[in-house]
Amino acid sequence: MRIITLLALMGLTAWGMDAATIIEKMQANLEGVDTYQRITMTTQTDRSERTMKMESYAQGNDKSFIRITYPKKDQGITFLKREGQMWQYIPKIEKIIKIPASMMMQSWMGSDFSNDDMVRESSMMDDYDATLLESNATHYTLQLIPKEDAPVVWGKIVLSVENKTFVPMHEAFYDEDGVLERVLQFEGVKLIDGHHFPHRMIMLPQSDDKKGNITTIEFEHVDFNPKIDPTMFTQNALKRLSR
Repeated sequence: MRIITLLALMGLTAWGMDAATIIEKMQANLEGVDTYQRITMTTQTDRSERTMKMESYAQGNDKSFIRITYPKKDQGITFLKREGQMWQYIPKIEKIIKIPASMMMQSWMGSDFSNDDMVRESSMMDDYDATLLESNATHYTLQLIPKEDAPVVWGKIVLSVENKTFVPMHEAFYDEDGVLERVLQFEGVKLIDGHHFPHRMIMLPQSDDKKGNITTIEFEHVDFNPKIDPTMFTQNALKRLSR
């Protein structure tokens, strides 16, 4: 996140459900064909607190568009992800910047989330081999190990998923040396358009230089059936929709 049995090698587990199916069900809860979200993000450190508001539009895990709406100094900054690439438009300099793969794990807008977290570039299904470690009365515990040459930085992820709704409960991220780097908690589950969806995510860095920091994402509104114009997921939209 390895007790490997013959069933596990065949793609099944001793508990009757393979890890890939659990992840598929979890992601189906979190994603729609089209999804619209209004989000408030608060980042707290021992020296400051910062609040940011944004709108997010997505089509599955392949395309996403984010527009910052608050604070005023950041208003109109937009982000686009499609076909494995990410761009940012900054109104103050009227420039579109392509974010290279080497920067995907860097901090997103000064928060404890990364660029990769915000646009969901890496894939649990494509980039990791998952193993079911535990199944009990309340949840599944899975271990994710990156596949060879996968474009990820984590050496291991341990994931807990509620076993009735398939809502994520907790993720622990470890570096290549097995050191715990950060913990992501999910809270406030509500049923929306047939999806059990956590309305709060709390990122807790564990490294010495960031320990004590907290970044909280609150989903103020979630719509799994919006009508999204396909032209939103183009580079032209970065500037056009920043206003």
